[in-house]
Amino acid sequence: MTFKPLFSRALGLAPERLHFAAHSHHLWPDVSYEAQGRAWDDAMRHADEKWGPIFETVIPEAQGHIARELGLPDPDSLVFSSNTHDFLIRLFSGIARRPARILATDGEFHSFRRQSERWQEAGQAEVTRIALEPFETFADRFLAAARSGAFDWILVSQVFFKTGQAFDRIEDLATLADPAGPWVVIDGYHGFMATPTDLSGVADRVFYLAGGYKYAMAGEGVCFLHAPPGFCPRPVTTGWYAEFGNLTGPPNGVKYRIDGGRFWGATFDVSGLYRFNAVQRLLADQGLSTAAISDHTIGLMQTFQTAVAGGHAGALRQAELLNPVQGNGPRARFLAFRHPQAQAWQQALIGVGVVTDVRADTIRFGFGLYQDAADVDQLIQKCAAALPL
Repeated sequence: MTFKPLFSRALGLAPERLHFAAHSHHLWPDVSYEAQGRAWDDAMRHADEKWGPIFETVIPEAQGHIARELGLPDPDSLVFSSNTHDFLIRLFSGIARRPARILATDGEFHSFRRQSERWQEAGQAEVTRIALEPFETFADRFLAAARSGAFDWILVSQVFFKTGQAFDRIEDLATLADPAGPWVVIDGYHGFMATPTDLSGVADRVFYLAGGYKYAMAGEGVCFLHAPPGFCPRPVTTGWYAEFGNLTGPPNGVKYRIDGGRFWGATFDVSGLYRFNAVQRLLADQGLSTAAISDHTIGLMQTFQTAVAGGHAGALRQAELLNPVQGNGPRARFLAFRHPQAQAWQQALIGVGVVTDVRADTIRFGFGLYQDAADVDQLIQKCAAALPL
């Protein structure tokens, strides 16, 4: 089955390209183009008064879509920003202890990796990083460290950005969360709308952050944080949006919203929210749940995975597939192949019009709605030609 007509603009702008980096920069459906125009129209129609409709209509709609996707009981636990790094900074500011004691992994995305290294340099944090490998024992090793009780903040990815491996013990981790510490933070950027996610059982104990750049197909500027009630009630780094609504705080101190809005920052470009809402409406109209999209992409991944193993996709057969399609658990929507020639392979594929991406020695092939079986057949053929055995 093909869903290409939903992406006619994006595909038409580069018709010769085979874009297999849906996990990196997902192509946008046509409705997002129209939504971008509506954002402009509303801004000019309302001018100085535009923030009223945005907070009364646009933001609540986006909160509702995310709450339904994640099984959150209260959409008001959600707050938006231009990027997830903003939320990391605000959360860290709320930890009273210095140096803050942080538990993480050696596989987190660069926004946390770089920032946490700098906190260490500045003496503001002590960071323990649990190695992902061997991944067969990772979850047990990570939970054992978390249970030591020595941390103020525990952060782990739902799906690891480089390898595509998934952490499936969020509920176990949530049992350790406490408003007094540790705070449990799940980086869901490569999990949100890539794999069905139900946070209903842990929504009162874990933070969850993600965004629309990838599988939500909405582009930049539409990142969000789910904040459990009672955790980090007064972040030190704060923006003026956080002082509107139902407020609480010391009699003579700075007041904060009591819902997720306590993490609001300041003025930001809301056009991403228009795109996000439009895409969510499209998916609902088409009956395309995350589970349905996953079924579509898993079928494509299985075809490619089988071809690689059979030697039909050239030298990729020599690589180690880090996250094969197997079982029914949560998974990434990309296949990650590790090999010393990964960088050279990516460049060779670009030369024949195939877009992938590479992280160090790992080349990644991402799958999305805008691909079909014919695209995967072309991908296999082009890999065979560009990466000869």
